[in-house]
Amino acid sequence: MGDMTNSDFYSKNQRNEANHEGEFGCTLEDLRSLMELRGTEAVVKIKETYGDTEGLCRHLKTSPTEGLPGTAADLDKRKLIFGKNFIPPKKPKTFLQLVWEALQDVTLIILEIAAIISLGLSFYHPPGEANEGCAAAAAGAEDEGEAEAGWIEGAAILLSVICVVLVTAFNDWSKEKQFRGLQSRIEQEQKFTVVRGAQVIQIPVAEIVVGDIAQIKYGDLLPSDGIFIQGNDLKIDESSLTGESDQVRKSVDKDPMLLSGTHVMEGSGRMIVTAVGVNSQTGIIFTLLGAGEEEEKKDKKAKQQDGAAAMEMQPLKSAEGGEGDDKDKRKANMHKKEKSVLQGKLTKLAVQIGKAGLVMSAITVIILVLFFCIDTFVVNKKPWLPECTPVYVQYFVKFFIIGVTVLVVAVPEGLPLAVTISLAYSVKKMMKDNNLVRHLDACETMGNATAICSDKTGTLTTNRMTVVQAYVGDVHYKEIPDPDSIPAKTLELLVNSIAINSAYTSKVLPPEMEGGLPRQVGNKTECGLLGYVLDLKQDYQPIRNQIPEEKLYKVYTFNSVRKSMSTVIQLPDGNFRMYSKGASEIVLKKCSKILNAAGEPRIFRPRDRDEMVKKVIEPMASEGLRTICVAFRDFSNNPEPDWDNENDILTDLTCICVVGIEDPVRPEVPEAIRKCQRAGITVRMVTGDNINTARAIAIKCGIIHPGEDFLCIEGKEFNRRIRNEKGEIEQERIDKIWPKLRVLARSSPTDKHTLVKGIIDSTQVEQRQVVAVTGDGTNDGPALKKADVGFAMGIAGTDVAKEASDIILTDDNFSSIVKAVMWGRNVYDSISKFLQFQLTVNVVAVIVAFTGACITQDSPLKAVQMLWVNLIMDTFASLALATEPPTESLLLRKPYGRNKALISRTMMKNILGHAVYQLTLIFTLLFVGEKIFRIDNGRNAPLHSPPSEHYTIIFNTFVMMQLFNEINARKIHGERNVFDGIFRNPIFCTIVLGTFGVQIVIIQFGGKPFSCSPLQLDQWMWCVFIGLGELVWGQVIATIPTSRLKFLKEAGGLTEKTEAPEEELNEDVEEIDHAERELRRGQILWFRGLNRIQTQIEVVNTFKSGTSFQGALRRQSSVTSQNQDVTNISSPSHVSLSNALSSPTSTPAAAAGQG
Repeated sequence: MGDMTNSDFYSKNQRNEANHEGEFGCTLEDLRSLMELRGTEAVVKIKETYGDTEGLCRHLKTSPTEGLPGTAADLDKRKLIFGKNFIPPKKPKTFLQLVWEALQDVTLIILEIAAIISLGLSFYHPPGEANEGCAAAAAGAEDEGEAEAGWIEGAAILLSVICVVLVTAFNDWSKEKQFRGLQSRIEQEQKFTVVRGAQVIQIPVAEIVVGDIAQIKYGDLLPSDGIFIQGNDLKIDESSLTGESDQVRKSVDKDPMLLSGTHVMEGSGRMIVTAVGVNSQTGIIFTLLGAGEEEEKKDKKAKQQDGAAAMEMQPLKSAEGGEGDDKDKRKANMHKKEKSVLQGKLTKLAVQIGKAGLVMSAITVIILVLFFCIDTFVVNKKPWLPECTPVYVQYFVKFFIIGVTVLVVAVPEGLPLAVTISLAYSVKKMMKDNNLVRHLDACETMGNATAICSDKTGTLTTNRMTVVQAYVGDVHYKEIPDPDSIPAKTLELLVNSIAINSAYTSKVLPPEMEGGLPRQVGNKTECGLLGYVLDLKQDYQPIRNQIPEEKLYKVYTFNSVRKSMSTVIQLPDGNFRMYSKGASEIVLKKCSKILNAAGEPRIFRPRDRDEMVKKVIEPMASEGLRTICVAFRDFSNNPEPDWDNENDILTDLTCICVVGIEDPVRPEVPEAIRKCQRAGITVRMVTGDNINTARAIAIKCGIIHPGEDFLCIEGKEFNRRIRNEKGEIEQERIDKIWPKLRVLARSSPTDKHTLVKGIIDSTQVEQRQVVAVTGDGTNDGPALKKADVGFAMGIAGTDVAKEASDIILTDDNFSSIVKAVMWGRNVYDSISKFLQFQLTVNVVAVIVAFTGACITQDSPLKAVQMLWVNLIMDTFASLALATEPPTESLLLRKPYGRNKALISRTMMKNILGHAVYQLTLIFTLLFVGEKIFRIDNGRNAPLHSPPSEHYTIIFNTFVMMQLFNEINARKIHGERNVFDGIFRNPIFCTIVLGTFGVQIVIIQFGGKPFSCSPLQLDQWMWCVFIGLGELVWGQVIATIPTSRLKFLKEAGGLTEKTEAPEEELNEDVEEIDHAERELRRGQILWFRGLNRIQTQIEVVNTFKSGTSFQGALRRQSSVTSQNQDVTNISSPSHVSLSNALSSPTSTPAAAAGQG
């Protein structure tokens, strides 16, 4: 955004303000300076300037209860004066920039240079034609026409390079476009609740204006700055701005400042919006970052000479507020630094192939040059004549080009492309399967998942709560009781308690369609209770109208520690009544009385409670019902109780009733879980519910089967078993539990995090476990972040959970997770298919070029031909093989795991087997081809000789074999039927036919640039016939059992230790500084992926780092938040950032890492 645009922005606003000065009682500047204050300073300032928050509302022409009138004119005026709630994203890269980046590839640069030299030399004719004696080989080559055509080869190489560059750039560009689209979808989905014209409505975040009254509740991510005007028990996690991980308590009289980008951890309330978009705290930081980046680019060059290395190694102490748990943070960060499994394996493989290619090409060049020199100067004893120099140089250039060609062929350029295409394609298709992928590599990690820890409510169940049983007035009703059978007093208490002691945002609305189910809005458990009130022929709305939210005296909101919610109201006589509801075993422990059949309280002793648990609660729970106890307590107002002393308040309650709420299992879940178990994935249920309910649901889902040896334990028991005497968690204790654990009930969010961490860190099994976790609550954040793949619920999930997740399930359904597994495995298989194809091409081409060059001084496959085979065919092949749709059969095998090699022994057998076939035929054609086809020998042709039919046949046969081998490559597990499902993939068919068509054109009309001469029909038939032989040979290879071929090695595996080799870390210094800045920024919803998108493909391109270190380093710098958590290495960017901010606003990566 730069400084310029910003100052323009303000000056424009200033002008606007001048005109509208009279309209609002405060200007943009006033509000900005107000929002920079914190705590008591802010309270004092509000008092001095506006009197109180109501005064501020009057100044902003809004009502604290009714909100803005919501007329279009008023909203537009506010947007004009105070700005829109929108932070402009970074500009996407233009197509030309992408072209420029694609040109940076080292191998391409070498080729360009070689081609230019070759071009230059072809135009140079030495003076006097006295150079016949220069070299024997040159003789006879220079027909008049031929000399002129010397430039063609150089030009053709340049042209093919341009082709490759354009294809790459186009891919990058379309990728970026897709991601922008995805991004805007994520952003449009984020809505927020505001009050306008006394109506509570949900509007997109971008529509919020200054003066809006926003309703905030547990789990929200605040979309703008505001001032708290009313509410209860509000606690905010401001770590995304301050780096302090403690939750900050907000209250109207002590600290009413609410800042954008912070998370609501507890409570609810209303705020008046005072700053939006670029004027909010987040926006200001973002603007600084934008401006900072411009400066940084200038500074970068200067700093590099200053030995910035010293700076870069300092850990993030300064920004962390010197917290003690540095070590844990670094550990947590290291965990995510592991590349995704596939990335790690591919990088390793690419480096190995690259090195091999480099060696081969060097040897080729050396042999060619030596042979030429010895032949010319030693054997034929030619002197080196000055006028002959250009001719010799031309030879050397030709040799050099052959060498580079070998290198180009050896390096699998198609690989990064295949990965990108495969991932992008999967992500797009996964959207249809209700998976919104936020981090690309999550898609592929999912294919390796070995364990899924799932929530119960809403994921395995439908999340439509209905009360089906009740215990009221000493009677256990198995269905909804008749209202007349309940004592009137009890009924009134019950209805009041449910109506008042639940969030007023929870409502049961009439069904959308005739005969449909009523719509539940808000907290589903509360909706179930409200539905119960309606089933009792009562109505909760009049009670709420009589006691609006503002009149509630005190609210103890629900949180994972209390497991209950209580609301205090003041009765007309001045006394207080508190209504309470919560998990039955917890609330009943606090009850000392219970309402009897007449509606009068009677004593409720511990032994009565035990009896009730046995007779009422356990039977309900064993049917899979969730039990909720509703209770109340009266207080006198003289003296007024100390409301902050919770323990004294929440005791001595009177139980009104216990209800059993049913949340039916989703019909498709048992089948999905069976698929998971068949695919080698253990499903565990982690829930806050009572153990009997959890066990009953687990049996219904098929997570546990009666008679098996498994564990179902409660959080307390789990903690007791995994902690030693000192209360510390011990890994070996967790190792004793998790393999058998299937259900963890009454668990707190920390238990969930502990379990996930325990399974991931476990070394008990030879494969490191890959864990997926589902979560919807704010408190699930840490577990979602810790897991290898975090799934957040799209409907029930809070913003905080979505922010911490990798994939969002848009339909909250467990069976969508199974789809994700299928797609993940498919990505992995697609890459393997492509590798199998690509490596066969590479092995054959390198060996042919190498031996050909050594034996006949000229590669049988010319540079341009190689480029066509390598780049164009690879690009298309990667498209063809990477877009294979997944099949159910993918779920019939166990996960591969982290240590399994990328190229299995079966694949190795296929690669070598096909290479043998192809090499045999090509060498046969090379050395005896002229006899078979009765054509001129093409070997040892002079420098600029016309293309021979002989070599054209070799080239054509080579391409045909690749084409048919591409069909073989569709199967990698040694299946016989390679055509299985081929028509389900139209892209594949199109590409194979298209490549064939282009090949015909090249051979018949390619002429000099492609070194081809047209072939007759019978020669074509032979080429195609040899190609078809590939399919037959494929069947032969499939017959050989892999187990017999002990000598075959696997390649591209990841050993445990090599997940981040040293040199890689040093190289990543650059990447870290960007990624970390991304992280800081990424804390905030608006910025959700502004940059993640920016160079999405670059992530994958880093794989090439083995082959092009400059390329890698250039890319490292733009690899973005894709790399998720980041090792703590501070770098110049932070320095400039913290100076710019000069307040502790820069988020430590650590805070992000902690979720």
